[in-house]
Amino acid sequence: MSVREDQIIRELSHYIHEHPDEQQPLMPVYDAVVDHSRRQACTHEQRCPLVMTGAVVDEQARVLCLQHEGGYALAEAEPEERDATLSEAALRLLAEQVGTRDVWAQPGAEGPFLVDVTGPGHHRYGRRLRVGIRYFFRAHSGAVLPSVIEMGAAAWRPLSDIDMPALRSRVERHLMGTE
Repeated sequence: MSVREDQIIRELSHYIHEHPDEQQPLMPVYDAVVDHSRRQACTHEQRCPLVMTGAVVDEQARVLCLQHEGGYALAEAEPEERDATLSEAALRLLAEQVGTRDVWAQPGAEGPFLVDVTGPGHHRYGRRLRVGIRYFFRAHSGAVLPSVIEMGAAAWRPLSDIDMPALRSRVERHLMGTE
């Protein structure tokens, strides 16, 4: 894996504690990360989980998306060794890709607000599980460089356009202050 396993273990443990009903689909991911940590190596023949991180919402409840394969997809990054935390990886991607500035964590929601797992064959990463560890970052719509929006490299998409019901639901609950 390209990120420190202890970070993923900590975030998954916290998340599972907060959302015990989601423990079942996350246990294979958790077990793989613990295995990596114990062995200090990958023994999963490149089938280990691929961890991605990100999610930014503006003041109009729109989600920041990046241009991807002819359309737009959620902004997400694979953490790198230089990232101290998973949330830092997400912020690094945003700064590098679209020049975001003045992005902050929602108070009281510094941990992941959603962990989604996509099985092999439903993404472009081959035989690996794709694990999206989503953080609830806030930004003003002007936080993205206007030239990036004008060129179409990024777009603020309405929450209703996001084809992930769990993400839409959690964002709505955060915005209403019920989570």
